[in-house]
Amino acid sequence: MSTAISVLGGVGLFLLGMTVMTEGLKTLAGSALRAMLSKAAATPLQGSFWGVVVTLLVQSSSATTMTTIGLVSADLLTFPQGLGLVFGANVGTTGTGWLVALIGVRVSLTAAALPMIFIGALTKLLTRGRISGAGAALAGFGLVLFGLTTLQQGMGGLAERLHPADLPAVLGGPEVRWWSALYGVLVLVVIGLVMTALMQSSTAAVAVTLSGHYAGAIGLDQACALIIGQNIGTATSSALAAIGASATAKRLALAYVLFKLIAALIALVLFPVVIPLLQRATSTFDGVTLLAGYHTAYNVVGVVVLLPLVNWFTRLVERILPERGSPLTRCLEPLALTSPVVAVEAVRRTIARVLVTVCGSVEAALAGSAKPIRMGKDAVSLQDAADALGQAQLFLSDMTGPPDTDDEQRRLTSTLHALDHASRLTDLAKGGIHFASVRAGPEDIRAGELCAEAMRSAAAIARGVAVPPRVAGSPQIVPGLRGADAMAGPRAIPPDEAIAELERCTTQLDEVLRTHRSASLGAVANGTLTADAALLRVDTVRSLEALSLHAWRSAAHLVGRG
Repeated sequence: MSTAISVLGGVGLFLLGMTVMTEGLKTLAGSALRAMLSKAAATPLQGSFWGVVVTLLVQSSSATTMTTIGLVSADLLTFPQGLGLVFGANVGTTGTGWLVALIGVRVSLTAAALPMIFIGALTKLLTRGRISGAGAALAGFGLVLFGLTTLQQGMGGLAERLHPADLPAVLGGPEVRWWSALYGVLVLVVIGLVMTALMQSSTAAVAVTLSGHYAGAIGLDQACALIIGQNIGTATSSALAAIGASATAKRLALAYVLFKLIAALIALVLFPVVIPLLQRATSTFDGVTLLAGYHTAYNVVGVVVLLPLVNWFTRLVERILPERGSPLTRCLEPLALTSPVVAVEAVRRTIARVLVTVCGSVEAALAGSAKPIRMGKDAVSLQDAADALGQAQLFLSDMTGPPDTDDEQRRLTSTLHALDHASRLTDLAKGGIHFASVRAGPEDIRAGELCAEAMRSAAAIARGVAVPPRVAGSPQIVPGLRGADAMAGPRAIPPDEAIAELERCTTQLDEVLRTHRSASLGAVANGTLTADAALLRVDTVRSLEALSLHAWRSAAHLVGRG
């Protein structure tokens, strides 16, 4: 009974320590974690490298994965870039296994762990901000060490009752046939999977396996089979978290599960080759170190195999889980709400997509075309645009806390200005403007041309914001391709030039409005126009000037030039 209590208590302390340490490290990192991930993942290869680094720093692949989902949902990262970070997180999470192998199972760390817990807890309680986070990280690390010591003691007692012969044989001798050995491997894989699913931590499950092998309760080959299952089991939490989530979260969760399954399949195929090599290496290295190396190599091989195929892998996941919902609001991922920086960026990209839609609709109406605006395969209307802006406003209202820095606060303010002007632009465009009257006379035609130019410039700026850069070093505004997709229009105009063009068009429209108003109302006196026709033409030009103004201000605030 005391053995079971020691084992369970050790696992519980380890899990609690990992949770406290991860939360502390996340607080200590602050917005730097999000900034590092968004800037470092320019390519899937770089993303994999930084996924390893960040996961080692925060000691949580889940923290890296959840942050990545928010960045991908906000279009700060492409899906392949996000996959690179997730792949790297799988390698980085094996770092704790090395801590267990090199320190945790070898010596009693109670004397060092207890002062860490006291100092860390005191710092956590008496301070705030990042210093408080550092205290939590220290206390969590102490709990991890104390948990490992308790687990080590429990495993010592377990080894007196459990022997490797009591577990299924995975490498049969002459008396064990190959299918019996295969059955043993699969049974241990399932046991490892269940261990991780129950503990909700592959790191804790691997720590139990390493401690069991060190105590002599589990054989080297049996431990390797358990580690394969424990790596698969860590995907269960992501799969459960994706239930009812957005398409982006479901895609990354599916990619995570597929990665685990493919890596496990590779490990099972190589199992008969790798295990004899590990057993021979026990003459040079101890078994616990070899298991930690196997755990890392197992995940590295999966990354090496899948990383060159990331584009194919992306298409496979997207084909299994196609995008649904409005293309205007796909950035508004609830997971992004936990990060003010990511939430603001999600709203900026939503406003930009709406601006492209509305400007395209106004330009088409000025040209006398009723062709619907398309975002990819989906047709979107002005009502869809208005609904999207309403959702963006509610999304910002649900954001958890204000941004951390002055720059981020200014960005939030600019985003709110852009949202306000985009809402006014959409309401005007929906208001039943009589666009046919812009072809009634020279000044009306000129007003229509100026407004159309303003819409094109605003849409070009918005496309540069809505479409993230796809390769390292590429400019934010890149040449687009011609096509039916509104997002594939021209994006080659630099923001400063486009804003200057918008200001010019709006200023000239204001001048046209003054002369046009006098001419139109004067035409009523000489009998050229009826009063209704004259007022309609004046109201239309006034609406065009207002459309141009709101498009200009919204686009300018989107790129921080407001």
